[in-house]
Amino acid sequence: MKKIALITGATSGIGRATAHEFANQGIHLILCGRREERLDTIKKALKKQTEVYTLNFDVRDKEGTFKAIESLPDDFKNIDILINNAGNAHGLDPIQTGNTDDWDAMMDINVKGLLYVSKAVIPNMTTRKTGHIINIGSSAGKEVYPKGNVYCASKHAVLAITQGMRIDLNEFGIKVCAINPGLVETEFSQVRFKGDAIADNVYKGYKALQPQDIAEIIYFAITRPPHVNIADLLVFPTAQASSTIVKKEF
Repeated sequence: MKKIALITGATSGIGRATAHEFANQGIHLILCGRREERLDTIKKALKKQTEVYTLNFDVRDKEGTFKAIESLPDDFKNIDILINNAGNAHGLDPIQTGNTDDWDAMMDINVKGLLYVSKAVIPNMTTRKTGHIINIGSSAGKEVYPKGNVYCASKHAVLAITQGMRIDLNEFGIKVCAINPGLVETEFSQVRFKGDAIADNVYKGYKALQPQDIAEIIYFAITRPPHVNIADLLVFPTAQASSTIVKKEF
């Protein structure tokens, strides 16, 4: 029987690359995102390889999240793999001048959204005593850098939640993993800097990680033998040594 994976934030970046990687391996997909048109486009491309179902909702909406996941047809209800990928970063300001709307957006999506989706999916896993949860964190969850304050806090929370999940779900045989990328070339910077010209320079002068790199790592994690769980993985591009040290060549 083919496994079923639910991926949040599946319309771009790591989520989209993971959807393609899983489809190549014949894993059945539940793709979640806010942009319905993109979901439809991805479904059309991937349904030639595997079974695909899409859910159009915003993880910040608690009731909408529960309602969407509850609406899954019987063929897609037994989720084997949950990829909590939806996340965002807004602003790069010192705490004293930070925008509270940016703070709300980061905490609501990165932390509360992850919790809502997990709450909707986990009960089926505990009943079946099987499952694999991968939370996409960040190197920002391992250290704090200047002007990273609330974003770093949200990603530290992802790691703490992951560790708590692993403890609480241990008795059910459910694997829980955090994959924490450093600099990945996605829409991330465009969102963070709201289209400012600075976003165009974030990935210049070095080779950043690509979404496909992380997708391959995610696939590696879910294909380990039953007795092996990759609990916590930090991955940088070769040019990056920490959140503040990146070797650039122009």
